[in-house]
Amino acid sequence: MNVIQKMLRDYYEIIEYDIKPRPVVMENIDKVINCGAPSYGGAMYGCPHCGNLKFVPFRCHSKFCPSCGAKYSNDRSTAMSFKLIQSTHRHLVFTIDESLRRFSSKTALCLTAFSRLFLMSSKNIFSLNKSKNFVPGFICVLHTFGRPLGWNPHIHCLLTEGGFSDDGVWCKVTYFNYSYLRKSFQTVLLNKLEKRIGPSFKKMKAAVYHRDRNGFYVYAKPNLCDPKSIIKYVSRYLGRPVIALSRIDSYNGEMVTFHYNKHEDNSFVQKTLPAIDFIKLLILHIPEKNFKMTRYYGLYARHREIDNQLHKAVPKSKHRILLDFNTWRKLSFLPWGTTSCNAQTADMKWSF
Repeated sequence: MNVIQKMLRDYYEIIEYDIKPRPVVMENIDKVINCGAPSYGGAMYGCPHCGNLKFVPFRCHSKFCPSCGAKYSNDRSTAMSFKLIQSTHRHLVFTIDESLRRFSSKTALCLTAFSRLFLMSSKNIFSLNKSKNFVPGFICVLHTFGRPLGWNPHIHCLLTEGGFSDDGVWCKVTYFNYSYLRKSFQTVLLNKLEKRIGPSFKKMKAAVYHRDRNGFYVYAKPNLCDPKSIIKYVSRYLGRPVIALSRIDSYNGEMVTFHYNKHEDNSFVQKTLPAIDFIKLLILHIPEKNFKMTRYYGLYARHREIDNQLHKAVPKSKHRILLDFNTWRKLSFLPWGTTSCNAQTADMKWSF
């Protein structure tokens, strides 16, 4: 049992009856607490050479779970790598004004609005020949937390530096209008929130325009990510758990100590919180059921025969190898090393 499982088990009744979270939160907590418990079943594998047995318990498959969430992150990064084309990509991060974060936490509909904002603001990131209909490819991941674990909705976006036309021509683009990007993102977001919240939001909208005259912060520096670097870099943002177990330094039943490094100067920060406050931070980031945190647009969303002319970052011949390596069965046997008959557990076939 890991430290998060122990914490959730210790405070289960307080969470259920005092905090009274959303139904999806309790569902995920139940899954995490019982993840890997032998009483919930498993599979028995045996070596066909020496008869050595290994019992592998069933997992919860919740993205909130530290172990299952890491597995989900690997699966999503593998699926993304199959879609990526051989092109330089630009990594963009869309953030919002801190005063607006409380509005976004009230309803999942606002999060859905966030995930569609960049589609509208990214359409005109660069200007190309409209008659040719050059279409870029971009993948967007919605994040609701930062390193301190507080509510901080922002969007990570991977955008190809160029577009593919309807007649099969690739046009490379390296110039991005950052000023337009910041202001258009701000306008789209504020209009969406006003439509959702109503006339009472107008005063706040005017104050935000006055305070952020240059638009919201958008990170879009020319880091020139090649496909291999992109896969490694972004895989940690795809469905990963809110906090890794390695960042939790101690838990004594009442207080939790964890650490992180600041984005600004990479300085080390250690925080100690009451366990129930720490749990509140964790469950805040559990999305509604079937809510898509990763969205594909442009080239990465359509399926046309002419798009097959584009070279993929990962050849189709390697897909089966990568998918097979990510299975629970393989991952369960890797730490086991060799059997008594000296057969490599990761490389051999096991039977029930």
